[in-house]
Amino acid sequence: MMSVMALARTTTVDALADALRERIMGGELAPGQRLIERDLVERYEVARGTVRSALQRLEHEGLVTLETHRGAFVRQLDKQALRELFELRTALELESAYRALASNGGKLPPPVHEAVERLAAACERKRPSWQRISVAHADLHESIVEAGGSPRIEAAYRQLTQELTLFLLALRPVWTPAEMAEHHRKLVRELESEGPPALRRHLEEGEAAVIAGLPDQQESARSLRR
Repeated sequence: MMSVMALARTTTVDALADALRERIMGGELAPGQRLIERDLVERYEVARGTVRSALQRLEHEGLVTLETHRGAFVRQLDKQALRELFELRTALELESAYRALASNGGKLPPPVHEAVERLAAACERKRPSWQRISVAHADLHESIVEAGGSPRIEAAYRQLTQELTLFLLALRPVWTPAEMAEHHRKLVRELESEGPPALRRHLEEGEAAVIAGLPDQQESARSLRR
């Protein structure tokens, strides 16, 4: 008897959530920017209930904030949220780095080296796309986690993906693509020469760079909400 396989169904809510997610991750919708239901209904020609369901889904993913009597806004990480995100991220990535280096004789496996070169290539394009850089950046850090060989750690790390995208969007005004490429090539070199402390330093530098720029971003968000 032939087995029955369920196919994933794409609903209007799925399609709208995907479209808004892509605009957020691509930087078209900035942190703090208001998402007006009426405008979304008209732009995408969908029902108001569809818009609300899509926004609720994005809120669950950590990309959107829903405020009573004010509406929806692209989520902006504040200092406390950023610190909490990095506490968990650092714990997961450091443990993965320890495991990866221990199981590969103090070296990182080829997929990590391939991932850092893909990131560098994205950064070194004539007209670099921050969305492409964001994807390549996520792939590199995920490759380090995957090299650790722990499915449970990998699953926990995947839950941070959207919030880490918001972090990278906040980093865009701080680091140029060239600086991004060099920063991560240096990370891979130093991970193999110094071990996991190099990764901790790398993450701390990224966190500090974004926190230093948050006041201006918060002022921008306030002006968007007026």
